[in-house]
Amino acid sequence: MLSGPALAARAIRKMGPVPPNIIFIMADDLGYADISLTGSRHIRTPAIDSIARQGVAVEQGYASTPICSPTRTALLTGRYAQRLAVGLEEPIGGGTKSLGVPEDQPTLPSLFKAMGYRTSLIGKWHLGDPPDHSPLRHGYDSFLGIVEGGADYFLHRMTFGGKPVGAGLIQNDKVVQRPGYLTDVFGDEAVQVIEAADEQPFFLSLHFTAPHWPWEGREDEALARRIDNSLHYDGGNLAKFREMVEAMDQNVGKVLDALERSGKADNTIIVFTSDNGGERFSDTWPYIGRKGEVLEGGIRVPLLMRWPRKIKAGGIIAQVMSSMDFLPTLLSLASGEPTKAGRFDGMDLSNQILGKAESVERTLFWRMKADNQSAVRQGNWKYVGIGGKEYLFNLAEDARESANAAAANPAKMAELKSLWDAWNRQMLPYPLSSFSASNRGSYPDRYR
Repeated sequence: MLSGPALAARAIRKMGPVPPNIIFIMADDLGYADISLTGSRHIRTPAIDSIARQGVAVEQGYASTPICSPTRTALLTGRYAQRLAVGLEEPIGGGTKSLGVPEDQPTLPSLFKAMGYRTSLIGKWHLGDPPDHSPLRHGYDSFLGIVEGGADYFLHRMTFGGKPVGAGLIQNDKVVQRPGYLTDVFGDEAVQVIEAADEQPFFLSLHFTAPHWPWEGREDEALARRIDNSLHYDGGNLAKFREMVEAMDQNVGKVLDALERSGKADNTIIVFTSDNGGERFSDTWPYIGRKGEVLEGGIRVPLLMRWPRKIKAGGIIAQVMSSMDFLPTLLSLASGEPTKAGRFDGMDLSNQILGKAESVERTLFWRMKADNQSAVRQGNWKYVGIGGKEYLFNLAEDARESANAAAANPAKMAELKSLWDAWNRQMLPYPLSSFSASNRGSYPDRYR
């Protein structure tokens, strides 16, 4: 019998032309300006940049949350992560093995699978442990990657206190041994999936762990044996970070080359983005803030799309777009009907991507338990609450969130706070905590 997601999706695809293949590439902890296209001052990413040059760059791309597994929840479900218990884990970690996305929840891969696609996930999952919350239980036909939040690039698992922890590299639901630098392992597997594809359309999620800690390049296998703590607080530098991002770019290049060799490039949609803003050695210029913060640097991410058959090359789109928008947008681009697939918080922005419609104004919300953070963006206005302090910014005039406009615009400040509180009442509460725009803690100011 068909599962809940399959039943929801069985009739959503309209009759139309040959469906496009889809490759969704997600980096891990990549900041807005960590690729050369968006302004990196020392990293060169020609392959990633080419996705935009042959397609479009969405200037106002956002992660749905400022941290990894909740954003992956929003991407997978097309909903605010805070609607689901798993999305309250920031990030999901020890002691939460029973948590995962509900099996009756339609997901991005399950909907494409029901439309006749072959679905694969390569890379990071971080939404629960197999077998109960394996990627195979949530719409993917195959999986090669890690289920935890990070892994050493050579040991393929994390190390704490000098001891390896976690499952390691998993293929489908079994632990496997495959030597190599993890970024290359994932890139090579993606190439194999592309080259093995037949006439059946494929949906491939390629979720790199790069440039997430630990800070290791291709020549650092000996270092991996000596790292006592995978958080690697005592290591890393800008040069090593550049190596990691450029290694990812080279693997994106291998994927693009495989598409060309196989004749699939013209009818393949490619997306490149990040799960949240940058961390530690990352560059978020011109924004302030970083991973874990609702400031622009923690949620603004590169967002590039290419589809030679339908998307005009070289476009720049001002549309505000977030992680949860990909589900309805990609369904629509593939001739699906999102309104028949389920109820989603994400918006179908396919017409904006294709250049058929002007940008539409959005109202988006963020929440983060650490430092009692809240944010809402409506048009160019953004309300931010962090650690008991409140701010109002006009992002069109002050993208760096450095001029607090609250005193000069009390009505707008009150309006956005009210909107956030109304949204928050619809979301699940954090366990054992009270959280509202009018009831904040006394954390220190996090502006830097």
